Amino acid sequence: MTLFIDLRATQIGGIGAAEATLWDDGTQPVSSGDFARRTRGLDLVLATHGFNVDRQRAVETLSAWSQLCRLPPTSLFVGVLWPGDSQFVPVIDYPIEGSEAVASGKVLARFVNEHAGGAASISLVSHSLGARMILEALEDLERDARRVILMAAAIEDDCLANEYQRAAAKAAELYVLASRSDAVLEFAFPGGNLIGEILMRGHPYCRTALGREGPSKPVALDQRGGIWQIPDDWDYGHGDYLPGKADGPRILPPIGAPAEDAGVPANPPVAGWKSSWSAAAVSTQLT
Repeated sequence: MTLFIDLRATQIGGIGAAEATLWDDGTQPVSSGDFARRTRGLDLVLATHGFNVDRQRAVETLSAWSQLCRLPPTSLFVGVLWPGDSQFVPVIDYPIEGSEAVASGKVLARFVNEHAGGAASISLVSHSLGARMILEALEDLERDARRVILMAAAIEDDCLANEYQRAAAKAAELYVLASRSDAVLEFAFPGGNLIGEILMRGHPYCRTALGREGPSKPVALDQRGGIWQIPDDWDYGHGDYLPGKADGPRILPPIGAPAEDAGVPANPPVAGWKSSWSAAAVSTQLT
C-alpha cells in the first residue's frame, strides 16, 4: 500500500488544490494526524511524477515504482500527485504546467512544514517537470533535505546555479540522472521552454534541459551527490525512468554510476528493465 499526498483539485486537468489531501493507494482518505503518526521518526521520501500525467496514471505509476525501489525499513515512500496534466498540445501547455508546478510546490511545502515535523529526515525525488515542483517546495521547507534526486529533469540546465541556487544549497546530497537519448528533452522541452520564458521569466529564450547532460554551470556536487549520466547506448528515453505496463527484471541496489561505455545492466535487455534500473539507482542514492 502506497501513501499519497494529493495536490490536485480534480482527477484530470491541470488544476491545483489550495490544500493537500492524503490517500492510501489513492483511494482511501487519511487524516493529517494519522500522516504525522506514520511518518514520525522515519526517513520520509517524497517522490513525484512529471508533466502530462493524470491522477490515475500517477497513482499506478508511483505505486508500481515504489515496489521496485528497495528502501531500508527506516524509510517511508510517499507519492506526491500534482496537476501536471496537459490541457492543450503538450509543448504549448508546458509553461502553464510550469506555473502549476510552482504553485503545487508551495502547497506541498506548507503541508510538510505543518504535518511532517516528526520525520527523521526528508528526501525529494522527481521525474521530468516534477523537478520544478520539488525544488520550489524545498525553497519553502523549514528544514534542509537529506537527499534530492532529479530524474530527466525538464527544467533549465542552469537552474541549480541560478533560479534554484538556494534550494540546491538546502540539499545535503543532490543527484541528477540524465540521458542524451531523451528525445522529449531534446526537442519538446526547448520548444515549450521558449514559450514559457516569454510568458513567465528569464532569458535567453531557449535553453537545454538539466535532464539531458546535467548542469551547464558548475555546481559543487562531487562531495554531496553527483551527476549520473546514462550511457547513450542504453537508449534511455524520457518515459523509461518510471514503469509502464511491463514488469521488468529486478535490479537490486547498491549500484554505481554507469561508465560511458557500460553495457546494458539487464541480460537479456527485456522490457521494463529501465525503470528497475532507475529504482535501483535511487535506492542506492537514498541509502
